[in-house]
Amino acid sequence: MEAVKPSAVTPSKSKWVRTLSKVLHLHAAGAGIVPDDGVQKEPKEADEWNDGKTTKRLSQKFDRLHNEELERRVASEALIAKIFATISAIKAGYAQLQHAQSPYDAEGIQTADRLIVSDLKKLSELKQCFLKKQYDPSPEHSMLLAEIQEQKSLSKTFEIMGKKLESQLRLKESEIIFLRESLDESNKQNKLLEKRLNQSGQLFVLDNLHLSGLGPSHFMTVLRQTVKSIRSFVKLMIDQMKSADWDINSAANSIERAVIYWKADDKCFAFESFICREMFKAFHHPYFFLLGDSVPEGKKHPQVFFERFMELKSTKAKEYLATKPKSTFAKFCRIKYLQVVHPKMESSFFGNLSIRDMVSSYQFPDTTFFTLFADMAKRVWLLHCLAFSFVPEASIFQISKGCRFSEVYMESVAEEAFLSSEIKPQSEPRVAFTVVPGFRIGKTIIQCQVYLSQLKTR
Repeated sequence: MEAVKPSAVTPSKSKWVRTLSKVLHLHAAGAGIVPDDGVQKEPKEADEWNDGKTTKRLSQKFDRLHNEELERRVASEALIAKIFATISAIKAGYAQLQHAQSPYDAEGIQTADRLIVSDLKKLSELKQCFLKKQYDPSPEHSMLLAEIQEQKSLSKTFEIMGKKLESQLRLKESEIIFLRESLDESNKQNKLLEKRLNQSGQLFVLDNLHLSGLGPSHFMTVLRQTVKSIRSFVKLMIDQMKSADWDINSAANSIERAVIYWKADDKCFAFESFICREMFKAFHHPYFFLLGDSVPEGKKHPQVFFERFMELKSTKAKEYLATKPKSTFAKFCRIKYLQVVHPKMESSFFGNLSIRDMVSSYQFPDTTFFTLFADMAKRVWLLHCLAFSFVPEASIFQISKGCRFSEVYMESVAEEAFLSSEIKPQSEPRVAFTVVPGFRIGKTIIQCQVYLSQLKTR
C-alpha cells in the first residue's frame, strides 16, 4: 500500500480539522487548561468576571438608550407645545381681525393680518423642524415659554370676544331704546285713533249720507260698532265683578241655565247676551216705547229718525246728555241703566248707590263705568234711529233655545261647536242662547250671533 502524502489531503478534510481544533481549544479553556499566555484561571471566577462585565456594558447601553428616548419625548412635547401656542396665537389674531372689521379699523386690520402671517410662517418652520428632527436644545424652558404664550393668546382671544359681546350688547340696547320709542309713538297714535273711534266710531263714513242712499251696508256698519261697544262694557263689568269677588260661574249660570261651555272664557257670552237682551228690549217700538202709544205721526216719519241719527252720531254721549239732560235719548239712558245695573251690583262695585241716585234724577256722572255705559247706549240708540229710517223699518229677531243651527239666520260665536259635531255627528250642538240679535231689512237678513252647545238634560 502506498503512503498518503500530506499534500494529498482534500480541502473538505482540512476544513473539518480546523473546526475540530477550535472545539478542542474551547473545551480546554472551559476545563481550566493553561492558555498560551501561561495564566491559569479558575473556571468559576472566569465566568463571574465575564458576566459582570457584560451586565455593566448592557446597563450602560440601556441607560444611554433610555436617556435618548426621554430626550426625544421631551423634545417632541416641547415641539407640540410650540405648535399649540402658535395655533392659539393665530386664533387670537383672527379674532382681532374680525373685531377690527366692524366697526372698520384699517390699522387694526393690517396689524392683525401681519400677526397672522407671522404665526403661519412660524407654524411652517415648526413643521420643517419636525420633519428634519431638529429639536430644541432646552425643551423644558421652551415648554414653559410655549405654555405662557398660549395662555396669553387665549386671554387675548377672550378679551376680544368680551369687547365684541359688549359692542353687541350696546347695539341691542340701542335697538331696545329705538323699539321702545317706536312703541310709545304707536301707543300714542293708537290712543288718538281710539279716541276718534270712541267719539264717532267708524261712522264718519256716513257723514255725507242721505236718506235716499241709505242701504243695509250702512246699518251693518253701525251694528258692528254697537256690538264692539257692548263687548267693551261687558269686559269692564266682568272686571268689576272679579274685583268685588263675585262668583263668575254662578253669575253666568243665573243668566243662562243648563249650558255646557266649550271654554271657561265663553261665559262672557252669557253676560253679553244679558246686556243685549236688556238694551234691545222694545227695539221694534218707535223710541223704545218711551213715549207710549201716543207718538205723533210726524215723529214716526223716517226722515225724522234719520235726522236724529245724523245729529247724535258725531257727538259724544256725555256732551249730548250734558246739553240735553231731558231729551228722549237721556230718558233712554236713564231707563236702561236702571234696568241693566242692579242696585246690589252697583253697591258691590262702588260701595254705594250714588251713581244710581244721580242717574235717577237725570244727573249723569263723569265716571268711567257710566261713560262706557252711555257710549254703548248711544250706539244702540243710533242703530234704533237708523232702523226706523228704512221703509219699511228694519225688524229685529232672535233664535229660541234648542233650535238647530242655520247658516242663513245664524252666526256662531264659538267655532268649537263645529269641530265637536265633526267628531261626533250624532251629538249635533243646538242653540243655547242668542248673544246678539239679528235684523231683517227688506229681503236682506243680517245674521244673529248665537252660542251653540250641548244642552244639559234635566
